[in-house]
Amino acid sequence: MRKHSFQYTLETPDSFIEKALCWASSFGHCTYFNNNNILKYPYGPFDNILAVGAQKVIDFSNEDNFEQLKQYYNDQSEWMIGYFAYDLKNQIEALDSDNPDHMGFPDIYFYIPEHLLFFKGSTLYIESNIAPDQIIDVITNIPIDRKTSVKAPDLKQNTSRNQYINTVNKLKNHILEGDIYEINYCIEFAAMDTEIDPLTTYQKLTHLSPTPFSVYHKFDNRYLICASPERFLKKQSKKLISQPIKGTARRGSSSYEDEMIKQKLRADEKELAENMMVVDLVRNDLARSSETGTVKVDEMFGIYTFKQLHQMISTVTSKLRSDVHFIDAIKNAFPMGSMTGAPKVKVMQLIEEYEQAKRGLYSGAIGYINPSGDFDFNVVIRSLLYNAQKKRLSFQVGSAITYDSIPEQEYDECLLKARAITQTLGVSLNDQT
Repeated sequence: MRKHSFQYTLETPDSFIEKALCWASSFGHCTYFNNNNILKYPYGPFDNILAVGAQKVIDFSNEDNFEQLKQYYNDQSEWMIGYFAYDLKNQIEALDSDNPDHMGFPDIYFYIPEHLLFFKGSTLYIESNIAPDQIIDVITNIPIDRKTSVKAPDLKQNTSRNQYINTVNKLKNHILEGDIYEINYCIEFAAMDTEIDPLTTYQKLTHLSPTPFSVYHKFDNRYLICASPERFLKKQSKKLISQPIKGTARRGSSSYEDEMIKQKLRADEKELAENMMVVDLVRNDLARSSETGTVKVDEMFGIYTFKQLHQMISTVTSKLRSDVHFIDAIKNAFPMGSMTGAPKVKVMQLIEEYEQAKRGLYSGAIGYINPSGDFDFNVVIRSLLYNAQKKRLSFQVGSAITYDSIPEQEYDECLLKARAITQTLGVSLNDQT
């Protein structure tokens, strides 16, 4: 436990946070959960929390990482910051992952922070093992290092447009044959021998695409630069909350066009069917951990507007059973249905067969667990992974494939989802036919 705590009032919160991020980035570990002041979100966005330094990095073997995390929490209830990567599916089901992985991110990573800074408007609350006044003094006196622009990376996609279209047609055949109903198919964009400034890149991405579940995460030489609009799972007392996204549309050039696009998205039968299928999957996942009769759909097909995109979001809630540990509730819902499809095990097998790169942290979840056992985790999408030691960066995008999918339109949707990241990196995507 951190020994000291104190509350402050900040005169210039934005300037202080910018300096605090520079200070935090000098540590081997730091994580910034940032809601970008998008506060009108069902059950709230992420809390604005900056975790700095690793008091302890939790050790995991390759057996049952969820059970190990549960036992650690039971032995020492503490703030835990970290992530679950997609390939933990192999510990939940009889699956494997043989696709190439060039990023070197572990399947699970959690740490106990040395310092915690909680931001709410102009109020700052600090928990630390050192006197909070010392932290304030250090941050206040940090000069803002304005990074000069760096060379745009030489970005390559691992799947050409033609390959993508051919694969989608094969996946549609699986649907026609009754193997699956829906599958989230993803492609990777990557750059070798490249250098970026991670914090500057994150700040640029959040300016271009502010989202309610944004994260800047550093551990050693690895970084997650995340502009996620999607919540995976939140626990608030006994309530579980999941908010899957299925349905994406571009922003309009005027308020009138914006409204027309939103109405078209809300009436799109294909998008509605995709959203309904994932809601059914989430309901089933939550039911495994919840009291009978408590799984409810609070909102179906809600249309939410972000700076870059319109999204169709549904909200599913339930009440956690008293005999189910909250870590098991996470495990029972992982990986999230919006990033797999239905039925879950079969589509995960097909994902391994048809995708050309290991997903790793992409389509996993990052978040925080507090000492009382409440937690909040996002879905790691619209995110850039960077390994500074290997000088490699990667991001992936995908879309839900159903029998009604038009491959060319699905490909265009992938590029739309990638736009904020490519703009951040200063590159354009040229179709590789």
